[in-house]
Amino acid sequence: MKTIRYTLLGEGSSDKALMPLLDWLLRKHYEDYAIQSTWANLHLNKAERGLHNRIKKSLELYPCDLLFVHRDADNQPLDSRIEEIETALMHIPGLQKPVVHVIPVRMQEAWLLFDEQAIRWAAGNENGKRPLKLPSLKSIEHLPDPKEVLNNLLREASELNRHRRSHIPVSLYAQQVAEYIEDFTPLQQLSAFQHLQAQIKDLVQRNWPETDWK
Repeated sequence: MKTIRYTLLGEGSSDKALMPLLDWLLRKHYEDYAIQSTWANLHLNKAERGLHNRIKKSLELYPCDLLFVHRDADNQPLDSRIEEIETALMHIPGLQKPVVHVIPVRMQEAWLLFDEQAIRWAAGNENGKRPLKLPSLKSIEHLPDPKEVLNNLLREASELNRHRRSHIPVSLYAQQVAEYIEDFTPLQQLSAFQHLQAQIKDLVQRNWPETDWK
């Protein structure tokens, strides 16, 4: 079977939660390919931490066919983050591999707030009955702190008492939510996810990877 190898360059270890989503998206558009994923675990000194240096180092240390570069939008417009990544790429002469932007509005946890059962599984209480107040999909891109919303949902889903829930490793649980999501289709309603998917569709239309990337 043909294989697509990709590397995800993120902003921190929590960004590994994006990998099940990226796997799902590639499998959706490349059904005849096996997908192999790698997270770029970089440890750089201050002089090397510019985005273009991080991209170069990722490609050197984690050879791949396709590079995903994740930047949370935070309070910046989507176009500003796109320009930031494209400017960094201009400082890498001879780049022959496709690079896809992954830019959730606010932060990547926003893309994990739609699947109640996945949150229950990640909290270790898949049969929990306590109602969870998930935000509507329409509001997800406008939440000021999606990470805190997800952490609170995980605490609620655990159904532990107040003392015990204050000690659960919500950061670890949050990374596991994506692993329990089987279908990311609902995210297609979100503008930032639409931008991500459009880039994959563009690769398909260019007949990549059957033809050389240009």
